[in-house]
Amino acid sequence: MNALRARLPSPMLAILALVAALACTGCVVGPDFRTPDPPAVERYTPGPAPAAIDMPALVPSADIAPAWWGVFGSLELDVLVRSALERSPTLEQARARLVQAQEMYAARAGVAASPQVDVIFGAVRQRIDPATFGFPQAPNPGAFNVFSLGANASYDFDIFGGTRRALEAAGAEVDLQRYELQAARLVLEGNVVLTALRIASLDAQIGAVEALLALERVRLAITDGRRAAGGVAALDVQNQHVALAQAESALPPLRAQHEQAVHMLAVLSGRAPAEALPPVPPLSAFKLPPSLPLSLPSELARNRPDIRASEALMHEASANLGVATADLYPRIVVSGSFSTSRLEMSELFGNGINVWNIGLNLLQPLLRGGELKARQRAAAAAYDQAAAAYRQAVLHGLQEVADALRALEGDAHVVARRAEQAAHADASEDIVRARYDVGGVSRLALLDAERQRAQADLDRLQAQTNRFVDVVMLLQALGGSGLQTTAAAAPAEAK
Repeated sequence: MNALRARLPSPMLAILALVAALACTGCVVGPDFRTPDPPAVERYTPGPAPAAIDMPALVPSADIAPAWWGVFGSLELDVLVRSALERSPTLEQARARLVQAQEMYAARAGVAASPQVDVIFGAVRQRIDPATFGFPQAPNPGAFNVFSLGANASYDFDIFGGTRRALEAAGAEVDLQRYELQAARLVLEGNVVLTALRIASLDAQIGAVEALLALERVRLAITDGRRAAGGVAALDVQNQHVALAQAESALPPLRAQHEQAVHMLAVLSGRAPAEALPPVPPLSAFKLPPSLPLSLPSELARNRPDIRASEALMHEASANLGVATADLYPRIVVSGSFSTSRLEMSELFGNGINVWNIGLNLLQPLLRGGELKARQRAAAAAYDQAAAAYRQAVLHGLQEVADALRALEGDAHVVARRAEQAAHADASEDIVRARYDVGGVSRLALLDAERQRAQADLDRLQAQTNRFVDVVMLLQALGGSGLQTTAAAAPAEAK
């Protein structure tokens, strides 16, 4: 090193000393990203907090369990969700995108952290005619071999932090893909639970409609018998045929919807529609939780993976603005090479270096037609766009929670009314049946009371399903169990 320093002119030494001093200052241009402030609001809805009789109690700031669907108390549902999490191609894609982003980050980090060194080996067979160089009388040596071995090295001092900002942007991309993976997981969990609920509800609806059809068929048989006995007109029979046909027409769409929901659940679970699924729990297996967690609005932005993904995009745009700003300033790169060239390969080692060079390159943009300034303004506009998208994501999250809370409040009122309706229908059927037993009313009157009770049960079933669905929507809107640790680790922050 001392010998090399002695061979360098003093101006070169001065320049290298200046570059090293600048590099040590760590100047990084462009904005330093700061996590956005949480929402300033203290509640999700205007006016009083949602509340109703038999509505699950809302527990502020309570933690949501990782397996949040366990609030319904169904082991079969847990098997369905975990099976989907293990087999879903959607999650496989998201994991692969995360690994890709991490490897790209690692590649950029390697470039930024150390000089770039390449080893070069060459073997050339050549011939030189001395006459070409003005020595016609010199003997022609003929063809000969030249072997060379050396290395090239370069280092960008990154005086204004363009490389570090690019590495910061790559780290933000890793964060983005990690949050996207969490969001895909949450969406998959919710879709599996909602689809299982739909299948269970359709099963129950099909059973209720079949019970109604059985009553309509009995009613038709009685009406037809009364017409034969002259008790009613033919029009009454035709009207009953119409009522039966209308009731029967409701069954095929329900069965088709049921099969389509089964197909959807299979695909969500990474299976072909024809493949067998784990058992789907019946609607009676779903239990309404007595309480539900409710994070504060200020916590929502840290719990929802889609909002965190928007934040990562904002961070990436901020770093890219730094890269565009650094491009306006000079770049200083030191490069050098050394090699040995010999006529015999055996002489490459142990005979010292016979060719070397070291240089300092400074690139200062001068006349670029306004390109670099325009790129900086475009990067600034991209950051403004990402910041607005983040604010929109936060507002959308607040809206989804508010909507789910109001839906749960409305569900409680509807379920109460449907329960009251079913209770009155049961009481009416008991009264009519007692009168029928003593001959006070006809069989048709009893069938009417039974049909009214069956319809009330169907209405109550649909109201209960809606309430389960809105529980899912609330837990999803709150971000599920929040951000979970994935198999792929988060990137280190750019230094």
